[in-house]
Amino acid sequence: MTSKLIGNLTELETMTDFVRLGYNILTPYGDCEPYDYVIDTKKGFIRIQCKTAQTEDDGASFSFGCRSNHRKGGKIVHHKYTKDEIDYFATHFQGVTYLIPVEECGATKRLRILPAKDNQDRGVSWAKDYVLEEVVKTWEADV
Repeated sequence: MTSKLIGNLTELETMTDFVRLGYNILTPYGDCEPYDYVIDTKKGFIRIQCKTAQTEDDGASFSFGCRSNHRKGGKIVHHKYTKDEIDYFATHFQGVTYLIPVEECGATKRLRILPAKDNQDRGVSWAKDYVLEEVVKTWEADV
C-alpha cells in the first residue's frame, strides 16, 4: 500500500468512530486546508488532522508525526501545525481512535499504552487519556 492509501485508511477509521458517536462530519473540497475534516459539535466546529500511528517499544507505545511535508523549489518543506489551523490530531491504533490537542504536540507525539520497563512516568502521555470517547465527553461538558 502507498503512504497516501494508508493515510486515507486512518482518516476513514477515525471518521467512522466519530459517526458511531453521532457526530456529523464536514470535509473540505479539494486538498487545500490544513485539516482533513471538521466535526460539528454543540459547541461549534472542531478541526481534525489525521496522522497514521507507528508502533514502538514492541507495542508498549505508539507515535505519529505532527507535521506536514511537501516539496517547494525541489526542497522538502516541513510545516508544524498550529492551533490557528487545527484543533486536534486524530490517529487510530489497534482498533481505537485517539484525539490529541495540537498544543500538546511537537514534531512527533508518543502515547504510551504500557508502563516503561524502568517504570519512568514523568512526562509520559498515556494513550488512555486521549481515547476519542473520553475526549468528546469534555466537549459536551463545556456546552
